[in-house]
Amino acid sequence: MSYETIQIERSGQIAYIYIDRPEVRNALNKKTLDEMVDALHSLKIDDQVGCVVFSGSGDKSFAAGADIGQLQQKTMIDALKKGGMQQVYDEIENYEKPTIAMINGFALGGGCELAMACDIRIASTNAKFGLPELNLSIIPGAGGTQRLTRLVGKGKALELILTGKIIDGKEAELIGLISELVEPEQLQKKTEEVAKQILAKGPLAVKLAKLSINLGAETDLKTGLMVEKLSQAILFSSEDKVEGTKAFLEKRKPQFYGK
Repeated sequence: MSYETIQIERSGQIAYIYIDRPEVRNALNKKTLDEMVDALHSLKIDDQVGCVVFSGSGDKSFAAGADIGQLQQKTMIDALKKGGMQQVYDEIENYEKPTIAMINGFALGGGCELAMACDIRIASTNAKFGLPELNLSIIPGAGGTQRLTRLVGKGKALELILTGKIIDGKEAELIGLISELVEPEQLQKKTEEVAKQILAKGPLAVKLAKLSINLGAETDLKTGLMVEKLSQAILFSSEDKVEGTKAFLEKRKPQFYGK
């Protein structure tokens, strides 16, 4: 796969999608979003890939938000069209395979929203987070008003969005925006460590755990529990469940095949 605005790299079962526009701090334009979607579709059907990691080229920026030049030309109709940033991030949040945001440097605006769409966020100590869209008299429109609230609570989300405050990795970890904070030279090592922990699990169980959590978070407890129960019913009839329990009893490492 060859792209103009992103780079794909692999390390075993881990596929890295690097936003590759360092000259503009990895700002996200329409082409970047389209190429990310294309890459995700290709990686989804690749059985050799078990986890997808998003990051930015260089060490200064994960993604510094939307391309302001393109944003200036947007109209009301553009906000309602299919294929926009919000739809792309919805696809990432509901992606069948686990996703990790490996955050190096600035994660602002659409970049912060991209990180929040991923399952897990791991950041280096030089990371900066913020949703400064109100400075442009727009709002975070790629899920920011909703995902930030769910991650850190209504009060903190209102503070960060209304003030446009930029916070460092330490504060982001404190409020629950990110999962872990490490030194820059340890970022990829920690990300691979977490990815490998996930990859050691049954892939069908990982998929259904994601589904149960994501759907359950958007509904009432009773409905969420039913989604959980139906997911468990599927897993109880899977070959991987038989292998997992058998391996545990035999004190050996299981061999999962997603069946």
